[in-house]
Amino acid sequence: MSPLSPPLLENFDFPALRELLGKLGADGWLLYDFHGINPAATRVLGIKGMGTRRFFVLLPREGKPVAIAHRIELASFDGFPGEVRPYAAWRELHDQLRTLVGGKTVAMEISPADAVPYLDRVPHGVVELIEGFGAKVVSSGTLITRFAARWSPSELEGHARAAETIAEIARTALRWGGSELARGAEVRETAMQARVMEAFGRAGLVTDHPPIVGFQANAANPHYEPRAGSDRRLAAGDVMLLDLWAGVALGTVFADQTWMGFAGRDAAVALLRARWMKKEPVTGAALDDAARGVIRAAGFGDYFVHRTGHSIDRDLHGSGPHLDNFETADERALIPGVGFSVEPGIYLPGRFGIRSEINVYLGDSAPVVTPKQPQQELLLV
Repeated sequence: MSPLSPPLLENFDFPALRELLGKLGADGWLLYDFHGINPAATRVLGIKGMGTRRFFVLLPREGKPVAIAHRIELASFDGFPGEVRPYAAWRELHDQLRTLVGGKTVAMEISPADAVPYLDRVPHGVVELIEGFGAKVVSSGTLITRFAARWSPSELEGHARAAETIAEIARTALRWGGSELARGAEVRETAMQARVMEAFGRAGLVTDHPPIVGFQANAANPHYEPRAGSDRRLAAGDVMLLDLWAGVALGTVFADQTWMGFAGRDAAVALLRARWMKKEPVTGAALDDAARGVIRAAGFGDYFVHRTGHSIDRDLHGSGPHLDNFETADERALIPGVGFSVEPGIYLPGRFGIRSEINVYLGDSAPVVTPKQPQQELLLV
């Protein structure tokens, strides 16, 4: 860890952890990582960079944290607020683990039957190893939601700023495409994509991937990527889909929007607001059902082929609750501090596709939708 890096587990809410572990019937949260396969572990601990050796950290319900780390990577645990037990040979690692977890119930990043892949981060062999030492392993899903998926105040501020900026960039790009077509100029998907990237640069936003731009039939492919030489030229009467995401910095919470519109998106938000006002629990699966019900009732259920929304944290597709009862059954409760996309879509193969995407942050008092003025109608450009 760099001397300038903050201490590990700085400002970590140990009382909240103890309360949640009690509800899980667990003695501790056992965090594991190897080569970055479990980003939640390094995020919770505050470890920077990717280690090349396995580590385990037990955050217990009672007592101080314990880390088991390889001798050549002990520097990553400088400032750790507990005991660091080094190992080098695999037999040492096994001996340390047996002592640490034997007879305990520990929460780890597993999802029974791989129900939620974004949560299922610990390899089967590691679970076998831990259970072989006499421990019982349970899912850490509620812990991930509380400690890894929630946004900080600065992340919320950066997200909100990015959301308003990319909304204006989207409107401008779509209007540009229409005006260029009207004057007889050629407009290709890659040209609009490049225009958005240039706008990101001028606005001081960064992204990890260029936006999705799909004209007419290509809009029916949810994850279409335009390629120079094979991208579509805009024609009169075409539908345009623009899916763009960016943030104020890499490694922070991005804003993620798709510009088009139809009714299913708002059904999910309406249910969320109603439940939140009554202080009733709500899951991502329930919101997916609400949006999907609108589309199914309109006769397009077979053409809505993905979940309604995904968790957003420091990863654009985060580890918190997803709005999903289609691809997976995500029954994790939505809690204050988490955020996600709401992006139902209808895709008619060979014709066109329509998707509308907004983001929602769950504040303590009410859900907050970004951008402040979401698209309500298709832009006629």
